[in-house]
Amino acid sequence: MPVRAAPAPAATAVLRILGHLARQAAPVPAASLARALGMPRSSVYRLLAVLEEDGWVIRFPETRAYGLGVAAFELSQGYLRQAPLARTGRPVLAALVDRARESAHLAVLEGRDVVYLVEERAPRRPPLVTDVGVRLPAHLTATGRAMLAALPAAQVRALFGDVRTLPLRGAKGLGTYAALRRELTAVRARGYAVEDGEVTEGLASVAVAVRDRSGWPAAALAVTYPAGVGEDGRAALVRAVEVHAQEFSRRLFGAAP
Repeated sequence: MPVRAAPAPAATAVLRILGHLARQAAPVPAASLARALGMPRSSVYRLLAVLEEDGWVIRFPETRAYGLGVAAFELSQGYLRQAPLARTGRPVLAALVDRARESAHLAVLEGRDVVYLVEERAPRRPPLVTDVGVRLPAHLTATGRAMLAALPAAQVRALFGDVRTLPLRGAKGLGTYAALRRELTAVRARGYAVEDGEVTEGLASVAVAVRDRSGWPAAALAVTYPAGVGEDGRAALVRAVEVHAQEFSRRLFGAAP
């Protein structure tokens, strides 16, 4: 069992401030920041002054509010350059394939689409359309449905509420926003998403969202298998995907939400 590092109060307070600012839609006053974090106002002002000096936050004098600074932007760019989702996802997917003996993939949500970052093919399994870099409509895929179900209803409505019909790849699929809304309700109740022949005839998938510490869907893991697998077989695949989604979340965010 890993040894937990000794707490460093100042470092913890700084990280809490930066994390809170990162989750806001606009800069916030120091007093609001102190109330939200339950920290003494004097401590917040002192830490903000240090962060401002080093470029981690910027102060807007007209509104007396604070937002993230250039140093935080540079940190985010470094995060993107290092591609942590793909790097962390590869060994997790490999372990999932070993356990499930079916092909697996990792996807992220971009607007109304999913983009596939990693695919791990199981031995003697056919190639899938979910190759790295492929983009598919989120409402048709198990990974997309898993992530959409983890979003607030208002966010899903903002993405799809103005669409009268949704594109299909064949005869199957969710062709309307109302049908998608019903399916996402079912996904939330089950805890995982299912797709059966809606992307590729004869193949089905189960997927689980990978959530960050706030519960937001950072990605989704899925296993694709031959359609017609019984309930027991699908349940075993779901358990495998759930276990590895939790492991992926732990590696990315430090603890499963």
